[in-house]
Amino acid sequence: MVDEATEHMGETKPMANHDHDMVHEVSKRLDAVWRYDQYIANAEGQDRLRQYWMDVKNQDLKNIETLKELIKAHANKGCF
Repeated sequence: MVDEATEHMGETKPMANHDHDMVHEVSKRLDAVWRYDQYIANAEGQDRLRQYWMDVKNQDLKNIETLKELIKAHANKGCF
């Protein structure tokens, strides 16, 4: 049975799912990185926790760069 409130969601697809996934994911990671500096500050005196947040921030910064490269490559192919 189809839920009438959502039965037509997803019918219009202005870009491929994999391209949308990349844009969505880079947005989520940018939001997270924006918060990590506060998390690091909040963990003052908690060396292990503070290091965790710094490590996660650095990982996400690398992931963002990779996603940006992938998005550029797909845009250059005319995928967007």
